[in-house]
Amino acid sequence: MKTAASIVGAVLLALLAYLSLWPVPIEPVSWNAPAAPGYSGPHTPNRLLANLKMISLGTEEGPEHIVLARDGKLYTTVASGNILRMNPDGSGQEVFANTGGRVLGFDFDASGNLIAADAVKGLLAISPDKKVSVLADKVDGEAILYADAVIVASNGKMYVSDASARFAPAKWGGTFEASVLDILEQSSTGRILEYDPASKVTRVVAKGFSFANGVALSQDEKTLFVNETGKYRVWKISTQASKLDIAQPGKDASVLFDNLPGYPDNLMRGTDGKIWLGFAKPRNPTIDKLANQPFMRKLTLRLPRSMWPIPKAYGHVMAFTEDGKVLADLQDPSGAYPETTAVTETKDRLYIQSLHAKGLGWMQK
Repeated sequence: MKTAASIVGAVLLALLAYLSLWPVPIEPVSWNAPAAPGYSGPHTPNRLLANLKMISLGTEEGPEHIVLARDGKLYTTVASGNILRMNPDGSGQEVFANTGGRVLGFDFDASGNLIAADAVKGLLAISPDKKVSVLADKVDGEAILYADAVIVASNGKMYVSDASARFAPAKWGGTFEASVLDILEQSSTGRILEYDPASKVTRVVAKGFSFANGVALSQDEKTLFVNETGKYRVWKISTQASKLDIAQPGKDASVLFDNLPGYPDNLMRGTDGKIWLGFAKPRNPTIDKLANQPFMRKLTLRLPRSMWPIPKAYGHVMAFTEDGKVLADLQDPSGAYPETTAVTETKDRLYIQSLHAKGLGWMQK
């Protein structure tokens, strides 16, 4: 009996040592998560996003970003690294390009080049004849580790989010895995960058974001809207800001939406001046409770992945005005179409972006 007890004791001691001491990649920072508002007010639960129509993508999945280009074609990035091109009804699908990395967000410049935020390779340009070139992969001598979203202004300048200066998808198992590490750590190293193709200079507009994600421009192009995924909020940032630390925003930055009910992801300009925002996941009460418990967040990473407090699937997108009025809120509590990252609006359809869906969801307007 003593031998058995000794073995059990040794096993428990080893388990305790593992849970307490085993190295993990994050150094969590304590922060105070606001009490989750739940689905209420403009976000009262509904099923307006349920029963989407689907466009098959064959073996591809994860139409993370979608753009209807001037050539009348629909372009989307997918998890394989391909950029697909098709007709608006999904016919005529072809692989337009593959950068060898993972393009998350993209836009087109005045010359028809596809400007890509590649989470592995940085800010890229893909010409109409499919030639890929690197525009920027460093800023102030530091690597751009996690290019996430990009928008091109009418003057040609490009605004790109560098989601994390800590966790590169190329090193940490992919974009989703790297994002989980960054948000668990809360070291807030995300940045918004500006690349000027005329001077070929890249500069930091603002820094200090807990996973800098979607980016959109105001109609007068003086303001950037930025999703800060890890802290459930949307910022307004002056395009003239320079190395602004949002911990001390001053006159050049303000929070437009705070304490959102989910993790905001992409931002897309819609029709009639609206901006669409998608929520990749809803809030998780366990994660919020761990906000001021750095040790427990470390311990979480030592558990089997099946025990991690990953939020459930929940379809949710919303549209808002530049001054923060919610115009539309579409939900599907079943989460049948997973990780709804945003909406691409055309004159007759809403295409729903997704990190992991096995088809392209859409609905008639």
